[in-house]
Amino acid sequence: MSGDQTVSFERATSAAVGDLTDELIATDVWADEDIDGAGIPVIDVPFVTVGGGLGSFAMVDFLRSAGVPPADMRVLGDSITPTETYEYLATNSQIPRHERLRSDASSVMDNIWGFPSYALREAWSKRSLARVWQVVTEPLIAEYFTPQAGQVYESVQRESTRIGWDEMVALGYVRMIRKRRGGGYFVVQTPTSQQSTKRIAYRCTFVHVAIGYPGVAFLPDLQEYRERTGDYTRVVNAYEPHDHVYEELLRRPCTVLVRGSGIVGSRILQRLIDDRVGRGARTQIIHLFRNYVAGPQGTRATFRRPGANGFAYQGFNFPKAAWGGQLRTTLAQLDGEERAALLRELGGTNTAPRRSWKQQLQQATAEGYYQQAIGSVEQVERTADGDAIVTRVRAADGSLQEVDAQFIIDATGLLARLDEHRLMADLLEHGGAAQNAYGRLDVEPHFEVRGTANEDGRIYASGSMTLGGYYAGVDSFLGLQYAALQILDDLAAHGFGKRIGPARSTAQWWRWMRNRRP
Repeated sequence: MSGDQTVSFERATSAAVGDLTDELIATDVWADEDIDGAGIPVIDVPFVTVGGGLGSFAMVDFLRSAGVPPADMRVLGDSITPTETYEYLATNSQIPRHERLRSDASSVMDNIWGFPSYALREAWSKRSLARVWQVVTEPLIAEYFTPQAGQVYESVQRESTRIGWDEMVALGYVRMIRKRRGGGYFVVQTPTSQQSTKRIAYRCTFVHVAIGYPGVAFLPDLQEYRERTGDYTRVVNAYEPHDHVYEELLRRPCTVLVRGSGIVGSRILQRLIDDRVGRGARTQIIHLFRNYVAGPQGTRATFRRPGANGFAYQGFNFPKAAWGGQLRTTLAQLDGEERAALLRELGGTNTAPRRSWKQQLQQATAEGYYQQAIGSVEQVERTADGDAIVTRVRAADGSLQEVDAQFIIDATGLLARLDEHRLMADLLEHGGAAQNAYGRLDVEPHFEVRGTANEDGRIYASGSMTLGGYYAGVDSFLGLQYAALQILDDLAAHGFGKRIGPARSTAQWWRWMRNRRP
């Protein structure tokens, strides 16, 4: 297919203002004349990546090093920069630019070789070997090194400029992906900019889908409360903007109920305690656990995760051996429910065992302003005077406890159900895709979406939507790069791009070091 987008676009837009018809929506395979008949402009480009975030960035970064020019790729998403959505969610969950993420030193998003690492860069910028020593002695003597959020954003921005990201981005929302009669696909986008057409169809051979999490999860009882009362101010999700909560806590004494014991829950607790210790807030914190961890977790002799005080502790969301060691090999040899069961055992809700916030909780407990409650929620109601929210909690022994709070912060996680996302639901219904035993997108070891091949055309996916496949750490910086490398090799086998062998890898690394275009 041609990489000339301009000619086909201008030819199509001269015909009509295009939109999807009911017949097109109901049809699994489209012919070229079907698109022409609907008046939808067509842009020909060999490769399209859907999402526009870090998953798309990792894929494009590898392809640029493999010799693919920007004219042969399009990035379809709703953000200009690849870190925009990630930074939005991280900032809302109280991880500003100066705080550290949950990723190791070598998971370098802007550098496919992993060298120099985040730790080496920080050591160089600060003229100190402290971070190098931390990496050498982790995790036995020192805690795992993790990069500051701002360091990641700034380095990705530099690499985006180097590879010509702006030349490939087309802003808009992808409505659907349809197989094309004769091979390949149509990717239908609703552009966000002012256009003379409502839809644009990208006619391509290869599609990569990396939409991240389909949406924000919200506990059912809290969602029901918000819909019933219209109270979206005092019952909030950690991933949505909620700075007004912390501002109110600085103005007057309040009680906050926190739900969730993962890494985001830890960050929320740290922010609440920081404001009390350093900014004069008089906040009382009640932390509600549904499943309380009292000791080590794991049934295998080779896998025992520490746990105490309600938290399961793990440096990263999976053990490091799941990224490139024994556990990765084991997982790749399993299928179906066996693989899903191992993933649940290795993952699940856990948080990083950072000494600083452990000490914070100990101090807060000793001073009486951090308390824990255990049980399942039966009802959430507003008090008669409207000043507080009552949460009725049923304990394991059957007793009922009422917890009064001015604010509730839900830090239980992000939603990953495929049918909650319009594009994914459509791909399952019309594209031939299926769900794996974990409830996510079923993919091959090289991350091709099973059941979606169309003659020479292939659809690939990476990121959180593929959890349950042959690789555990898909929702991580390193996981996105691992998936991109597997996809790259498969694309090269189909004649798109080149394999990155020793000579090309060395040459491209030197170009990266000098900040030269690939």
